[in-house]
Amino acid sequence: MKPLTASAPAWIGATTCVLLLLGAAGTVAAQDPVKVAPKNFKVLLENDKVRVLDFHSSAGTKIPMHSHPAYVSYSISGAGKTKFTSADGKTTEAPAATGQATWHEAETHASEYEGTGTTHVLLVELKGGAK
Repeated sequence: MKPLTASAPAWIGATTCVLLLLGAAGTVAAQDPVKVAPKNFKVLLENDKVRVLDFHSSAGTKIPMHSHPAYVSYSISGAGKTKFTSADGKTTEAPAATGQATWHEAETHASEYEGTGTTHVLLVELKGGAK
């Protein structure tokens, strides 16, 4: 009986596939806002229903691309506007006002606060089991 051996092209292809999968897993994990901007996002509470994030930023600070499940944001302080850049490169601007609560569908974006001074926002992210 002839032993089974992988030809060089098959071995290289399999290795490349594994490396791509590992790289993709790292990219998904890197999209967590707490991981991409730990100086700006802090987890206040997390359970199987929600994750509550405390967000602080100052004018001109750019937050790298990250993802949120559906969530509610509540602006504690800060006024002006925030520029959002979606994963496809499209930009939108949203006004920011103290005391404003806003519903957001799940999204991936980068952001930059364009107000004056600082902003402080609470985000309540819903998890799959939340009803």
